[in-house]
Amino acid sequence: MIWQAPKVMGVINVTPDSFSDGGLFLNPEAALEQGRLLVAQGAHILDVGGESTRPGANRVSPAEEQQRVLGVIAALKAELDVEVSIDTMNAETARLAVLAGADYVNDVSGGLADKQMFAALAPLGCKYILGHWRGHSQVMDQLNGYRDVAKDVVAELSEQVAVAIASGISRDRIIVDPGLGFAKDIDQNWELVARLDELENLGLPVLVGASRKRFLATALDSENPAGVTNQRRDVATAVLTALLLQRGLWGVRVHNVELTADTIAIVKKLKESI
Repeated sequence: MIWQAPKVMGVINVTPDSFSDGGLFLNPEAALEQGRLLVAQGAHILDVGGESTRPGANRVSPAEEQQRVLGVIAALKAELDVEVSIDTMNAETARLAVLAGADYVNDVSGGLADKQMFAALAPLGCKYILGHWRGHSQVMDQLNGYRDVAKDVVAELSEQVAVAIASGISRDRIIVDPGLGFAKDIDQNWELVARLDELENLGLPVLVGASRKRFLATALDSENPAGVTNQRRDVATAVLTALLLQRGLWGVRVHNVELTADTIAIVKKLKESI
């Protein structure tokens, strides 16, 4: 059996306040240049976001979000041979982004933040990444009560998948994301990672976005996780990616595409040699 390498989704945050790269790509030309770099490094998908979802982040108006991302998406699609994703919780932003060329809508809220999301996307034909989520950034850390984090995440994702399908989004368009870092404390994130195979019960492609997140930094320096550099976080992300590739992931969402592509290449070579 030939091993299927996961898609690599490279992050382009067109924001002033994202947790690891806020402000770096707020200028459209800088965002386009980053897109060129990520594609050259091996990205299959570019995930463009105009609103930070880091813990404590303030909401952005749909108009501001759209002003940040729509031109960037159109420019990326016009110049590069790559799929593009819009990272948004707003139905109108998602709709306009797809019309501008986006192939995926990456909704970390799984349709819960904007009840119009499913209806807006149903006729458009794009792929939909449905994340596990319980509340916005300013309150999500208070919403981490689980009886069994893995089983509860699977159950809650399953419920939203059913709503999406009932709303007209066909099952073959849906990808699920366990929502690492969203309404989950450090230990819950690690338990969910350790039991990620339980998401296979959904029978859907799985995208994982662990890149540079706080639970990784805490493993490296429990006393001062905020002081862990992006370089160290990227190495930790690559190690975790290599371990998770023992499972059947559809994709990984990362900041450092080059390191991730190298990691996948090594895992692929090992699997081909067994």
